[in-house]
Amino acid sequence: MQQGDFKEAAAHFSKAIEENPLDSVPYINFANLLSSFQEKEKALRFYEKAIELDPKAATAYYGAGNVYYNDEKYDQAKIMFENALANKLEHGDLFFMLGMSLVHLEQPRLAIPYLQRAVELNELDVDARFQWGLCLANLELLDEAIKQLEKVTELDENYADAYYNLGVAFAYKDQGEKALNMLNKAIEVQPDHVLALHAKKMLTK
Repeated sequence: MQQGDFKEAAAHFSKAIEENPLDSVPYINFANLLSSFQEKEKALRFYEKAIELDPKAATAYYGAGNVYYNDEKYDQAKIMFENALANKLEHGDLFFMLGMSLVHLEQPRLAIPYLQRAVELNELDVDARFQWGLCLANLELLDEAIKQLEKVTELDENYADAYYNLGVAFAYKDQGEKALNMLNKAIEVQPDHVLALHAKKMLTK
């Protein structure tokens, strides 16, 4: 599978299932393969079989959660990610995905601790930090939001959305010059950033 020979990988996974039909691991591996080919329903059946064989198979819950998330079924994704967490899967990507499921379910307050934990496990994860900053901003915790968004731009100086949201945050704090500076940086990085262009127009009326 890692070498890109998916047909051969599928044959090996099938053989492993035949030889060890009560082992959850080959089902999880086959499900991961199916998921990579967007065979969502088939992948879910294999994840479900793995969970049936081993109700504590955290990676099966995580894999199923990703399938549901990519299918925009965020309620079901959240449940699967919570089950993965309950079964001791301690991984930054899991915390990020659970946080993002809650973001999509418009529950930023609940998302914050998971996004924060994702950043604690990987301080270079700019996307997790950016989403954490957005959730803080949504709850009007602007000083804390600015701190995280500024850190994003330190880690990635081409993160246009971070500059844009910093611009908005500074505008809310009536710091027009800082706001304009951040919006200009967003436009410099991404000249067609519609939201930044619109916000700049509103600020310079």
